Amino acid sequence: MWFSFWRSRDRFSLDELRYLTDHLAKVQIVNKVNKDFVIEALRSIAELITYGDQHDLGFFEFFMEKQVMGEFVRILKLSRTSSVSLQLLQTVSIMIQNLQSEHSIYYMFSNEHTNYLITYSFDFRNEEILSYYISFLRAISGKLNRNTISLLVKTRGDEVVSFPLYVEAIRFAFHEENMVRTAVRTVTLNIYHVGDDSVNRYITSAPHADYFSNLISFFRKQCINLNRLVSETLKNPGPDSTSRIFSAVDEIEDNLYYFSDVVSAGIPDVGRIITDSMLMFLIFPLLLPSLRIVAVNDMQSAVVTSLYLLCCLLRIVKIKDLANTIAAALFCPLVAVTKSSGAEINGHISDHRFTSESQGSDNDSLSKCDAGGSKIDFPCTSDSGFHPENVIMQNDCTNSNLALREVLLAYLTTGDDIQVLGSLSVLATLLQTKELDESMLDALGILPQRKQHKKLLLQALVGEASGEEQLFSSSGFIKDGFGNEFDVYMEKIKELYGVFPPSSEEGTSPRVPRFQVLDALVSLFCRSNISAETMWDGGWLLHQLLPYSEAEFNSHHLELLKGSYKSCASAFVDEFRGIWPDVLITVLCDEWRKCKRAMESSAPQKEPKCMLLPPQKFSSEDDIPYGSSFAAGERMHELVKVFVLLHQLQIFTLGQNLPEKPPIYPLGDLPKDSRAQTSGLDATGPKPGTEVGLVNAVPCRISFERGKERHIFFLAVSIGTSGWLVLAEELPLKKNDGIVRVTAPLAGCNPRVDDKHSRWLHLRIRPSSLPFLDPVKFNAYGRKKSKALVDGRWTLAFRDEESCKSALVMTLEEIKFLSDEVHRRLKPLLNLDTAIDSSTSSFHLPEVSSPYTIPPDSS
Repeated sequence: MWFSFWRSRDRFSLDELRYLTDHLAKVQIVNKVNKDFVIEALRSIAELITYGDQHDLGFFEFFMEKQVMGEFVRILKLSRTSSVSLQLLQTVSIMIQNLQSEHSIYYMFSNEHTNYLITYSFDFRNEEILSYYISFLRAISGKLNRNTISLLVKTRGDEVVSFPLYVEAIRFAFHEENMVRTAVRTVTLNIYHVGDDSVNRYITSAPHADYFSNLISFFRKQCINLNRLVSETLKNPGPDSTSRIFSAVDEIEDNLYYFSDVVSAGIPDVGRIITDSMLMFLIFPLLLPSLRIVAVNDMQSAVVTSLYLLCCLLRIVKIKDLANTIAAALFCPLVAVTKSSGAEINGHISDHRFTSESQGSDNDSLSKCDAGGSKIDFPCTSDSGFHPENVIMQNDCTNSNLALREVLLAYLTTGDDIQVLGSLSVLATLLQTKELDESMLDALGILPQRKQHKKLLLQALVGEASGEEQLFSSSGFIKDGFGNEFDVYMEKIKELYGVFPPSSEEGTSPRVPRFQVLDALVSLFCRSNISAETMWDGGWLLHQLLPYSEAEFNSHHLELLKGSYKSCASAFVDEFRGIWPDVLITVLCDEWRKCKRAMESSAPQKEPKCMLLPPQKFSSEDDIPYGSSFAAGERMHELVKVFVLLHQLQIFTLGQNLPEKPPIYPLGDLPKDSRAQTSGLDATGPKPGTEVGLVNAVPCRISFERGKERHIFFLAVSIGTSGWLVLAEELPLKKNDGIVRVTAPLAGCNPRVDDKHSRWLHLRIRPSSLPFLDPVKFNAYGRKKSKALVDGRWTLAFRDEESCKSALVMTLEEIKFLSDEVHRRLKPLLNLDTAIDSSTSSFHLPEVSSPYTIPPDSS
């Protein structure tokens, strides 16, 4: 019956379009017989209209004349098969997306045909239909402007009373499929950014304004799920823990960027609705009460998750009221915030516990609320999960009235590595939040010194006596407090959120908060159980607060910093005779540049999400045995990073600029009687296949394979800060010369004569470089690509005990020469006064004994 449809015709012609629409108009029922024709006709019409929009306007004029959109609606009513519905949605979507003529878009949106398709009861149990429907809504929203949006709304007077596109879209705002949720956000943002006043009033009126509070409730559930993942990872980390946490983090940050985009549309009251919902449903009942210092390990996840979420909120959601209210809330006592979290807020009760104790019943303790056709979770339990007796403050900090801000500082002095990183991240984020009023930063004690001087200078210029007086005084702070903004937000917290801030004590110096921050940071730099990278973030914060100034440090601060530096320097000197002295200067110079760059950068080096994961370790008990060179290399690397930070802090606190390179002596010349010289080696050292003098070598035997013993010569040699163990074969025609067969690092070889065989010498063979410093050998998360890292072993058999002892003495002497040269070159770095002066003066000759000499022209 339909064979005539397939006859040869010009595909892109008006006749083809006429033929398709005429036959489509004759369809009175859609069944298995004609279903394929209907689908192909719908697809071809979309193709022709798109072609005509770019080449011949007559195509769309014919489309309008024949009222083909009405035919589409009629076909949809006749059809009972999902394939036709799918093709029709795709056809209309393609046409809307590709039409460039505004006149054509007007027609598509008029006559209520588009609104009919929007509100049609498709079978959304079919995932494919839902996908095409959401794409259809997104295509429509992409063509919205102040003129076209009026065709899709119904008005009464000047007020919008119906907007199907928006209402139907937000029905799926909380769908379980992430792609659907993302498409809905695109639709809503396209609507918000049109800027139509009547539509904006419709969006922010009841019940449609509930969409924004529902967004916060949905976001809250995601935060609780993230906390569950973090808790499980802290208790029992698995191979997929990192990817699952980062996936949850990506969703949370996507939501926050969506909130930010919504606010940026500038719709009146939307920012206020989102701010109030965020504070009432998430921050006051959930995040702030979780910032308690606890001793129970399984409750730590709540602290970490809360710190991370506060960072994200401040960093991403650009709302001034939200940022300043969060900052002001940090001055409230923990017990006051916790008591308020159990109160009823706008008909909703907060909160179930944000700890692992209640995570198993999160879904059971949520009630359902229908918002625009979707199911949204709301908290409905009254237990805040906080009990004052659980607040365990170390160092006699047991006062439950401790302000949240002081809790953050307590983490710096007593918390573990993750808590310290979280607290530093929050303080750094507050410092970088442009929406935060300077009076808040001043009250928190983290207003940068340059901003303080700028503020006081401005007050002096406009004639305010107090500003001029303090600009040239030693205090540098406003006498009358922190400004009106601070008081405004504290009052707002009291009135709107039921949290009663402490009354300000008369006579309290405004410098106290700043000294508290400095005390906490200095205490952090004196700790030995915190990772170097976390301490670097503390150095960054200190650098932001006090750029090149000693004025804010008291003698106690300077004494503590110097004591910590001396302790670290002593451990650093021990590394000269450790396993890795030959790479020590290279690692030091590399970390010096990195630390300087980190201190002077515009932001801390670690992202806030790093706090959600346990510290990454390159070695573990499972794959690296205790005492191996790999574990020692990690410890050395960590020690160097801490030493570099403390050294740069010493220079910083004394008001000096940080030099680009660490102050070290240049490499000295080899003495003429050194083993390296008599062996004929140059600065590059021995290489397999090259000739080497055997004057100082000791003959021995070694077997690299069972049953294949080889007679060779053993030589230990050092050149500057490098050294090698050499196995060479004697040349038959050249006595006292040989060919290098194998080399290994001298440092860390740990020579030892066998307890039972006095002619055997045992040597540990470590790699020539630290593997975790090579990015090729490690993936993004610091996990080794190789299965295990194990040191090698050489056992050399000598002719007699004297030969074995001679080889041992030679090895120990060369190790000492290497270590002494490392010590000599690093001496100006260890002398703090010399190190500071070295940026403006030349080096002096070394005073330590060494087999090496400095060239006369070196400086």
